[in-house]
Amino acid sequence: MNIQSIIIKGENVLQDKLINNASLDAEILLAKVLNKDREYILSNSNEILNKDKIQNFKKLIKKRSLRIPIAYLTNKKNFWNSEFYITENILIPRPETELIVDNVLRLTKFKNKLNILDIGIGSGCILLSILKERPNYYGTGIDISKKCLNISKINAINMNVISRLKLFKSNVDKFNLGKYDLIVSNPPYIENFKIKYLEKDVSQYEPLLALNGGLDGLSEIRKVIKKSSELIKKKGKLILEIGFNQRNEVSKILKKEGFYINRTYKDLANLDRCIISTKI
Repeated sequence: MNIQSIIIKGENVLQDKLINNASLDAEILLAKVLNKDREYILSNSNEILNKDKIQNFKKLIKKRSLRIPIAYLTNKKNFWNSEFYITENILIPRPETELIVDNVLRLTKFKNKLNILDIGIGSGCILLSILKERPNYYGTGIDISKKCLNISKINAINMNVISRLKLFKSNVDKFNLGKYDLIVSNPPYIENFKIKYLEKDVSQYEPLLALNGGLDGLSEIRKVIKKSSELIKKKGKLILEIGFNQRNEVSKILKKEGFYINRTYKDLANLDRCIISTKI
């Protein structure tokens, strides 16, 4: 069986399970099996595959048909200008989170040296993307998950920024080390009763710890803002990812903790997603 035939078979299986982008997913999974890029798959459609390769591909297609996310099956996800190593212990980086990176780079364009804290570093996608773009910046990442910290470390080594990164296993409430020019965070912000209504790819497979924002979706955001008010330098910026319906409530919490609201940015779906504030 050649590449084109097996891709069609895989695509049909995924379509039957109502998987979006079935053709693209099949191509990505075959690329993983062959240890090639997707361009190779598209330009070598007549190449004959051996039985082992076909079996491995079918296993991955079966897993994808159960809604296991592509990033967990390939152990990678592109974010900003890098490819990140991903496991099932990590929240999968999303395009809307790039808004934080974009705004940090824009706001600090003329800054030579900054000390940045990432609260809930996860895969490291936010902080490491910034450090890679700004060779004079230094970063600290905290997370309550040791597995997340290990993944962040691997990604930092792969991106050659490990020498400018410190990692700590800590609950946000208990972290008291240093003062920072800039703090970033993508905290859990989904109301816990809504999690079961998310797409199965998310609700069944992504870590609950990275999704659950408590009863009102704001419990972790409150902790992040309160601790940030203690750890941030005067006139320092706090940049948060928020739920699409949380702008007003988050703004109130920020003001209460001594922050001035600069601006809220919308994602590609035109939903409020990133809020920038300054410590006053």
